[in-house]
Amino acid sequence: MNLPSEKSALRSAKIELRRAIAPEDAEAAARGAARHAMDMLGTWSRRIVAFYMPIKGELSPHPLAEKLRAAGATLALPHVVSDAEPMSFRLWRAEDPLAKGYGGIPEPEPSAPEVSPDVVIVPLSAFDRRGFRIGYGKGHYDRTLGPLAREERPLMIGYAFALQEVDEVPRELHDVPLDAVVTENEIIRCNLGREGL
Repeated sequence: MNLPSEKSALRSAKIELRRAIAPEDAEAAARGAARHAMDMLGTWSRRIVAFYMPIKGELSPHPLAEKLRAAGATLALPHVVSDAEPMSFRLWRAEDPLAKGYGGIPEPEPSAPEVSPDVVIVPLSAFDRRGFRIGYGKGHYDRTLGPLAREERPLMIGYAFALQEVDEVPRELHDVPLDAVVTENEIIRCNLGREGL
């Protein structure tokens, strides 16, 4: 099996498992992950943190967003133009209406200011403890953050249910490793040399 096919098979299997989680268990997991993430991000609470709107049964980052907003963080959401272009991030205030964006995913309206996040909470379908992830095959995060020098990249934190872990994600040259992964059970620090981890 070639790498794209292997990734696709893992993606499908993990999304199916994730979608089978009972709503009350998913909510409990989201609260647990938020507690772990706050343990790590306490010193980053005055920074700009980019989130995602959950789809396909993803672990909800909303409890974490609420905690960080209460702590004084500025929040942002991704804005996707097309599969071929890097994403940007736009300011996300609690009172601001959201518009239907790429793929029908809610995002800030075009008038929302563009920001450069210090932390990006990254969605994924599968991950390993080296910090490699499988997304949805479009490469939006790798295309956006990959060209940046390592020291210029925002802190990249994968956010997932523990059952999305695999022994080893099939790696391609363009894949950008995460600095950490947060699940409902733990913080997995993948880049121990990174300041703030």
